[in-house]
Amino acid sequence: MTTTGALFYFFAAVLLFAAFRVITARSTVHAVLYLVLAFANASAIWLLLNAEFLAIALVLVYVGAVMVLFLFVVMMLDLKTSDDRGGFWKHLPLAGLIGAVIALEMALVLMGGFRLTDAPLLDPALAKLGNTRLLGIEIYTKYLYPLEIAAVLLLVAIIAAIALTLRQRKDSRSQDPSQQVLAKKADRLRIVKMKPVFELPSMPVADAAGPAAVAGEKK
Repeated sequence: MTTTGALFYFFAAVLLFAAFRVITARSTVHAVLYLVLAFANASAIWLLLNAEFLAIALVLVYVGAVMVLFLFVVMMLDLKTSDDRGGFWKHLPLAGLIGAVIALEMALVLMGGFRLTDAPLLDPALAKLGNTRLLGIEIYTKYLYPLEIAAVLLLVAIIAAIALTLRQRKDSRSQDPSQQVLAKKADRLRIVKMKPVFELPSMPVADAAGPAAVAGEKK
C-alpha cells in the first residue's frame, strides 16, 4: 500500500467516526465540533485527490464560517437535547435501514463517475490553466443551469429563515416601526405640575427627651 492510500484510509476512518459521533453525541456543542472534524478530514481527502480548490473552499466556507456560526448559535441558545433523544435507540434500526438505502442509491448514481478507464484524456493546454479556472469554466458554461437552480433554492431558504424569525410568538417582544414614527411629542412626554411637599427630618431620641433626660442617664 502506498503512502497516499494509507492516508486516504486514515482520513476516511476518522471521517466516518466523526460523522457517527455527530448523531450520537449527547451534547449539541460536541456534535458541532465533531462535524468540524468531519469537514476537516473531508478537505484532506480532497487534497489527496488533487482538488485543492474544493479542499480550501470546504475549509474556508464550512469550517471557517458556517460551522463557527453554528457553534456560537448553539452555545448562545444552550439547547437541551436530553428530552429529544429519548427514543434514539428505539428508532435506530429504522434510521439505519433508511441510511443504508440512501447510501446504496448514491452509490448507484455515483459509481459511473469512478470508471477511470472511460475518462477522456485532458488536453495539455487545459491542464496549464489549473483546477480553479477549469472548475469555473465548467460551472459557468456546462453547469450554468444547475447553478442557477441551486441559487434559487438558497434564496428560498434565506426567505424562509427570515420569515421564521419574524413570526409572532407569545413570549417574544416586538416593535412596530410604523407606530413609532407616528408617535408625537405629547404621547412621549407629559408634564405634570404638583405642589412641593417638604418633609421635616426626624429628630434623634436624645434631642426629643431634652437635656434633663440625658443628665439622668449619666447619673
